[in-house]
Amino acid sequence: MSVTPPDVPERFSAALDTLRGRRTRPEVRLVEIPGPKRVAPFSLALEGEVVADATELATGRFVVLHDPAGQDAWQGDFRVVTLVRAQLEAELAADELLGEVAWTWVTENLETAGVGVVAEGGTVTRVHSSSYGALAGTPDAVDLEIRASWTPVDTDLGAHLEVWADLMATVGGLPPLPDGVTALDVRRRTVGP
Repeated sequence: MSVTPPDVPERFSAALDTLRGRRTRPEVRLVEIPGPKRVAPFSLALEGEVVADATELATGRFVVLHDPAGQDAWQGDFRVVTLVRAQLEAELAADELLGEVAWTWVTENLETAGVGVVAEGGTVTRVHSSSYGALAGTPDAVDLEIRASWTPVDTDLGAHLEVWADLMATVGGLPPLPDGVTALDVRRRTVGP
């Protein structure tokens, strides 16, 4: 995360500090991107992808909004806004419960992490694509998009980042890590002149 300027409220800066150094699964790659400017006075945005065996399994965004005056709809002064996208097997397109199951991935990840939230909400969208003409040989595909937002009851945003990273891994089809197992980042970094 970039260095925060001096006019940033201490509460927001302290909350961002909880994101720094937070470990996610090694398949999850994160990069900071510009945060939205019109929704709240202060924001931070991360873009993520889940990659395994050189294949992109899921992508998403994690946005932290902060309005020191608070916002009634948020029921607080912070808001976490997330997006997760993945392509699923075409057979899932006909499953009437896909939306409900995908939403339980959000709520169960929040519950499992033990983070307190209020005013959670979101949408689950699926798009079934069939190709024709010159593209007729392309297999049918289902794109799943989960948009979820919630207000954290405390400022440990690192725990919320882990919830989102785990949600991307789940949607991307990775099995959950067993209880008591911590993901280690085994990527090698080159140090040179």
